[in-house]
Amino acid sequence: MSAVVTPFTASEPRRLGLTVLVRGLEVQAAIGVYAHEHGRLQPLFVDVELDLGVAPIRALSDTLDYEGVARIARELAGGEHVALVETFAERVALACLDDHRVLAVKVRVEKPGAIPGAPAAGCEVAYSR
Repeated sequence: MSAVVTPFTASEPRRLGLTVLVRGLEVQAAIGVYAHEHGRLQPLFVDVELDLGVAPIRALSDTLDYEGVARIARELAGGEHVALVETFAERVALACLDDHRVLAVKVRVEKPGAIPGAPAAGCEVAYSR
């Protein structure tokens, strides 16, 4: 008796989601809780991940412009003094959520030189609708 082999047929591929990324963006920010950190700019490295879900992407208007994401981080860094890296990360994340296409956002901020012997210290925040 011979076995009948049925070939596997794949259905149409289905996109599970789209993530727009900005990685390692360096900004200069007035940030820090200590007196020696006030009145000067310090570098921060910012990573942003934006979940746009499964909506079709056919044109730039269907997605997010990377430069727009970078502009948010740069504008916030250029604003008023912020005590905590966590506050800065939260502000970037919430500003990204102002765009209705963003379903979730993750922001990582690293502050090089914050701890002697470590390349950077920082935080990561995540929000979703």
